[in-house]
Amino acid sequence: MKQTSRYEGLQKNIKVLKTPEIEVWENQYPDKAYTISLAIPEFTCICPKTGLPDFADIKIEYSPQKFCIELKSFKLYTIFYRDIGIFHEHVVNRMLEDFVRAAQPRWARIMGVFNPRGGITTTVIREYWPQEPAGRQWFGSSSQSHKPVRQWFGSSSQSHKPEKHK
Repeated sequence: MKQTSRYEGLQKNIKVLKTPEIEVWENQYPDKAYTISLAIPEFTCICPKTGLPDFADIKIEYSPQKFCIELKSFKLYTIFYRDIGIFHEHVVNRMLEDFVRAAQPRWARIMGVFNPRGGITTTVIREYWPQEPAGRQWFGSSSQSHKPVRQWFGSSSQSHKPEKHK
């Protein structure tokens, strides 16, 4: 007899959850490759199992093309989650999907570092690349196994080469 999880069914509607619109504004430098970093150090949501609050530090980096994220609407978007019972993994995945749908960036990555729950800190990272960068190796692949993943979020190394001024 198959044992069912006590979590079964708690997140079945997460992909169709109606979230606030993330507004954008037109980027006047769409021909330039640059990075925008956003930090939400006081993100909150609800544990779907216990109903208790969960706290996280969410970091987002993206390279805009035609649009940039309008910050007030994004703030309202993040506040929406305060009353939503959602697993950590689903927060980051859903947030990236909504973010990409709104901004249509060259690339984006979101990292959520959730405060300890039961003595365990959860970090969830998801990246979006419309086309896989040449030579990119995912952590855990046979040629990359046990090597550190490229540093980001405030690291000194940039994800793109600086361009020369024209």
